[in-house]
Amino acid sequence: MLLKMTNLRSIIKSLGLLSLIVGGSNVHAQEVIVTDSTAIGIESEIQQKIQDRSGRFKVDGVAAVIGDFVVLESDIDKMYLELQSQGVSTQDVTNCNLAGRLMENKLYAHHAIQDSIIVSDAEINANIDQQLAYMTQQVGSLEKVLEFYKKDSEADFRAELFEINKQNRLASEMQRKIVDAVEITPEEVRAFFTEIPEDERPVFGDEVEIAQIVVKPEIPQEEKDEIIARLNEMRADVLENGASFATKAVLYSQDPGSRSSGGKITLTRQDPFVKEFKDAAFSLQEGEVSKPFKTEFGYHILMVDKIRGQQVDVRHILLIPDVTEETKQKAFDEIENVRERISNEEISFADAAKEVSDEKETRESGGKLVNPTTGDTRFELTKIDPLLYEQVVNLEKGEVSNIITDQDNTGRPFYKLITVTNRYKEHKADYAQDFNKIKELALRDKQLEAIEKWQAEKIKETYVKVNGEYRDCEYSSNWLKK
Repeated sequence: MLLKMTNLRSIIKSLGLLSLIVGGSNVHAQEVIVTDSTAIGIESEIQQKIQDRSGRFKVDGVAAVIGDFVVLESDIDKMYLELQSQGVSTQDVTNCNLAGRLMENKLYAHHAIQDSIIVSDAEINANIDQQLAYMTQQVGSLEKVLEFYKKDSEADFRAELFEINKQNRLASEMQRKIVDAVEITPEEVRAFFTEIPEDERPVFGDEVEIAQIVVKPEIPQEEKDEIIARLNEMRADVLENGASFATKAVLYSQDPGSRSSGGKITLTRQDPFVKEFKDAAFSLQEGEVSKPFKTEFGYHILMVDKIRGQQVDVRHILLIPDVTEETKQKAFDEIENVRERISNEEISFADAAKEVSDEKETRESGGKLVNPTTGDTRFELTKIDPLLYEQVVNLEKGEVSNIITDQDNTGRPFYKLITVTNRYKEHKADYAQDFNKIKELALRDKQLEAIEKWQAEKIKETYVKVNGEYRDCEYSSNWLKK
């Protein structure tokens, strides 16, 4: 059961750190990829000098070899520092804990390769673009980022980030493959619940069910026409005058994720881009430039740089049409009128949402929001998004909020009304009332059991060598094969 979890998995997994070195600043860890035939002698080949936690220099050694991967002692030191930099308490975290977690990650990655799990290079590169953009924003320039991480060039830094991200993605996909195969029956959920002593059953905090009505200002047709005309001018300048598409992307594109790299994106047909963008990317030959096309983000032109089998390198320019003061006022007047009709009981909130809301995801359900974490309609107030919390915390059941101004993912304003359709007071878990939450806990417990079983089986059949002081650790998994 969840209550039985001990060791580092309870320390780190409960903090949500399922991936070891994921995120914009997590680029310290290094890895050496070896084959089983060279793994035994690899220790003598690695003689890097690093600083330990006391600031003294020591010779880097190999803490463990797991299949095709090596865990360096420096990896353990860097993971410790990384946890500290994220504000995680390391008081109860030992080198043995960290070594065990790193070995788990290597085991996942090794068997992901053995199981022919494919990860998209395009998605990894896109993630690296986001990481670099974030780091550049934090320190002011890419040159400062490279200097901080002691890299000679962006290419070298990208290569290291690629290996780190790819290994973590392989490990993540292997974990997902294990847990996705786990299902749970209602009988198992009931058994899980009844096995928890009554005085140890979880307490669920105050919860609310929320509905909203969204009204978005219209974009005038003349604004759309002007954007399309600008894109056509850029396209003509590239095709007829040999102008640089990349330079125009840097100067004019409104896509913050790709602008700094000249609009460059690498993708495959399986990558999570909107359909219109993928259709354009895979309909052109190398060097061709698309005509302007529309997506939910705005209007684009796109040029194909290189086609590599099922993968394509493109550059794109995004321009986002804006709303006007006139259309903003019209939208505000409309939602103000809706609020007045609801307050006068001329129409119910749910019917008003179906009638006027511009949010297609919630309109047909009467504006009811679904919690993306749990999949049901309840939001626990202590875990809710802070902005949403401020909007609903003081609303009584059935009360309608004042008009709220918000922004979409392009920065355009829109207006909304929120109501609380139900409130649930803090209470001890009840099987009937909280079935979905209890099912989630039971499923998570069963998934952890599946992971533990998988680890035990795979450690037996995988080349594992643990060195030096790390042989004296007490691991929850049988890394020493005793």
